[in-house]
Amino acid sequence: MIFSKILTHWYSNNKRNLPWRETVNPYYIWLSEIILQQTQVKQGLPYYEAFVSKYPTVFDLADAPESDVLKLWQGLGYYSRARNLHASAKYVVNDLDGNFPNNYKDLLKLKGVGDYTASAIASICFNEVTAVVDGNVYRVFSRYFGINTPINSSKGAKEFKALAQKLIDKNHPAEFNQAIMEFGATQCKPANPLCNSCPFKDSCIALSKNRIAELPVKIKSAKAKKKYFNFLVFISQDEKTVLEKREGKGIWQNLYQFPLLETEKAVNEKALSNLIKNHNFLKDTSFEIALYNKEHIIHKLSHQHLYTKFWVINLEKLSIEGVSISKVKDYPVPILIGNFIESFNF
Repeated sequence: MIFSKILTHWYSNNKRNLPWRETVNPYYIWLSEIILQQTQVKQGLPYYEAFVSKYPTVFDLADAPESDVLKLWQGLGYYSRARNLHASAKYVVNDLDGNFPNNYKDLLKLKGVGDYTASAIASICFNEVTAVVDGNVYRVFSRYFGINTPINSSKGAKEFKALAQKLIDKNHPAEFNQAIMEFGATQCKPANPLCNSCPFKDSCIALSKNRIAELPVKIKSAKAKKKYFNFLVFISQDEKTVLEKREGKGIWQNLYQFPLLETEKAVNEKALSNLIKNHNFLKDTSFEIALYNKEHIIHKLSHQHLYTKFWVINLEKLSIEGVSISKVKDYPVPILIGNFIESFNF
């Protein structure tokens, strides 16, 4: 089809030089795709290089402690990706003798691998004719064909997947898939797309009807909830503090944090002192409390906004063993905590 020929021609002249494009090793392609989920290339590239350097094979990754994997992932966010990455590495090594699944259907069995990632690996590594559909693809197709179907609806997912499967170059599926992703990332960008130099400018419906800013259509999600987090940073005279591992399900599962007190609204020093005076670490001991940041640090997640304050609590001795202040930076923590640790300069 003319569309795919124009697209792949554009790609041959405009593709970026990226390390995962120099290999068809499924381990490296899988690693890059997981890292680049919800992450831009410029942010993900250093992490990809760090993982390849520290874990050059799937066996190395599978043998690593989860805490080390989470520590290397620190700052990328969406930590379930790192946990799934580690779990899938163990599955490949322990159940598949280190051999990655070589087709779309079996790739979907890997934890954290969905339609898009399975399609990317299957096409790039095994030349399977299965089209990728991600945010870039939604944007390009919705604009070029003038499609109004919401991309975050079940109808939209089916419609765009079918269209992508129809357009894919059956002789060169890997090239087509990489081309459409690259085109969306660098040419048909979310904001300020390069329409004047676009090879499709004479046939793009959105451009001809001045609808570039309107497409793709997306159903508005529920308003993010506002939460108030108060982290208690204990500092004892023997230079110990407290870090707690987050258990159970959640975005920060198995990461470490300072003891957390969540309140329904912002609290001042007096109110917080009253709330924590019976805390396990403070019973029968005197302490001094000081607010580290006067203004809330607002940490925005997809479904909630965290209004955060860090309270430094100096006391003579902790009632538990605690963590040496010199070891705090060794623990995997959410970026919110990591930024505080860097600025506080333990």
